[in-house]
Amino acid sequence: MSAKLNIKYTNFLDLSYVPKKNDVLAAFYVEPASGTDIKEAAGAVASESSIGTWTDLATMKQSIWDELRARVYSIEGNIVRIAYPDVLFEAANLPQFLSSVAGNVFGMKAVENLRLLDIVLTQKFLDELKGPAFGVDGVREVLGVKDRPLVGTIVKPKLGLDPKEQAKVVYESLVGGLDLVKDDENLTHQDFSNFDERVKYSLDAVRRAEEETGEKKAYLPNVTAPTEEMLRRTALVKKEGGKYAMVDVITTGFAGVQSLRNANSGLILHAHRAMYASFARSKKHGIHMLVLSKLLRFSGVDQLHIGTVVGKMEGDRDDVLVCHEALGSSDEMKVKTYLPHQEWGNMKSVFSVASGGLHPGHTADLFKIFGKNAVFQYGGGVHGHPEGTRMGARAVRDSVECAVKGISLKEGAKSSKALELALSKWGGA
Repeated sequence: MSAKLNIKYTNFLDLSYVPKKNDVLAAFYVEPASGTDIKEAAGAVASESSIGTWTDLATMKQSIWDELRARVYSIEGNIVRIAYPDVLFEAANLPQFLSSVAGNVFGMKAVENLRLLDIVLTQKFLDELKGPAFGVDGVREVLGVKDRPLVGTIVKPKLGLDPKEQAKVVYESLVGGLDLVKDDENLTHQDFSNFDERVKYSLDAVRRAEEETGEKKAYLPNVTAPTEEMLRRTALVKKEGGKYAMVDVITTGFAGVQSLRNANSGLILHAHRAMYASFARSKKHGIHMLVLSKLLRFSGVDQLHIGTVVGKMEGDRDDVLVCHEALGSSDEMKVKTYLPHQEWGNMKSVFSVASGGLHPGHTADLFKIFGKNAVFQYGGGVHGHPEGTRMGARAVRDSVECAVKGISLKEGAKSSKALELALSKWGGA
């Protein structure tokens, strides 16, 4: 051991370094604190997220310094790129990865603001992580929908319906033409809605809707809970003939999501991102949704909420599209990123989910933004229809058919009373 290395934050800078294949890459927006320059702040981030600390260490060995330290290899304005030897990480342990790269660094006095913008993981991670069980192609096969976006709704009101009342909403939505109906993010198992009863009644509604329409349909129950209970709930859903489980991935945590995927339940995993905006919305501090999108694809979800561009939720076009591209739902890579594109190998793609304040008048724009490999979810835009849920669902389905055929919504409304009424209420062309 040696106390002579005299390590400072700036020693973590190596601007001539060329990342290697076994390096995990991360790009940060770094805004130094008053009295600290960008080099010292960048070095502080690299130090705290790898092997360093705030002072020299008698316990630091030369071999550790040479082989394991993170290296700041690029600084462009406030954009800092760091390379980490992948031996720093337990490959299949995403919580440990985040504890390092997105852990203490956000609380350091050396930075005024810090945002993790992007990551690129190595083949070591790809070899250990399962990724989606179904992916876009698998979901399409289960539902028998090949050449259009999937369409769904969320049961409204968010909370308060009993299991039989909810099952009626599920049935009306599916018979009206939708593919999917899901629980809202804050509905799990409450006094007014017993989870087990809700699943049984709603899946019965799915079966009746399938018989009536001749189409495959699905109900997405929210299984979010402590891990053991979450796994019990997914087992129940499978036993009762369900096709999907929905999970609130941020509040559940990556350990819970990985446990759910590793259970191999045979269910499609639909990921809701509730709470993400608490650390992803700021442009200067926190974590970009792109990072979460990549990590959740690695974790093994099959569908993920990423924003809408239109509708009620925050998210500009490039921020949403870069996530869409990272999930593999887009055939083209149009949005510039701060790091090389992630190599995914044979890992399956993930359906992007657009949800939040949508109505049929948004459909043409949604199709232009996302193309066919997305799930369009309309909540109030179904149940707020002047003639109720079934007609609201029909308006949505007809609007999607218009988009796929290249027909304007206004033209499509001439032969669809449901769509005409929706456009009259909410607008759209």
